[in-house]
Amino acid sequence: MSHPPLYQRVMLKVSGEALMGDREYGLDTNTCRRIAEDVKGVVDLGVQVCMVIGGGNIFRGIAGAAAGMERAQADYMGMLATVMNALGMQSALEKAGLPTRVQSAIPMQSLCEPYIRRRAIRHMEKGRVVIFAAGTGNPFFTTDTAAALRAVEMGCDALLKGTQVDGVYASDPRKNPQAERYVTLTYLDMLSRDLAVMDAAAISLARENRLPIIVFNIHEPNAFTAVMRGEGRFTTVVEQ
Repeated sequence: MSHPPLYQRVMLKVSGEALMGDREYGLDTNTCRRIAEDVKGVVDLGVQVCMVIGGGNIFRGIAGAAAGMERAQADYMGMLATVMNALGMQSALEKAGLPTRVQSAIPMQSLCEPYIRRRAIRHMEKGRVVIFAAGTGNPFFTTDTAAALRAVEMGCDALLKGTQVDGVYASDPRKNPQAERYVTLTYLDMLSRDLAVMDAAAISLARENRLPIIVFNIHEPNAFTAVMRGEGRFTTVVEQ
């Protein structure tokens, strides 16, 4: 007997790197398709889903700034990369049979809707998956912060971050096989231990609004659906 979903409305944050698959850059269509099918599994549970996708597979603002580019200009380029990823994921989701909308914090009406909070909520109430693109529309803020912000604005019950590993570890488990894996953490744990899963602004915003953060491996087949049922391996970040 399958368990009912833990939450009714959730934000899924996926990094741009997660969409690369085995490629060195860009979008891997098979990876996008698999994630889209997992999202469909969650929607089929009756859960309302919205998404934020990073742009690191195409362009990362911090890396551009490190290479000598003005940080604000580099961040705007990174925002445009997230729009490209959002359109790619929209295509994959629609091929999986899901109605979608892309809303961008930087208006570009020929490609997607502008971000309008009440319209986005209405889309979700109608069963559409809403993908928020272009971050917050401001430089110096990451897509993690954008995900936390939009999750709070949408009244989401939780923010799920799909990463390369199955939770939060004391150190990188790909480099240290003995790294301790946490089942639960507090927001202050994340901040004080400098656990580099999300940036401090995103964690602080979640903490202020008591928004649970769940970290899981987006590459595990049907991991998103399993986590929504309270199954599989993941780390939950909540108030103590």
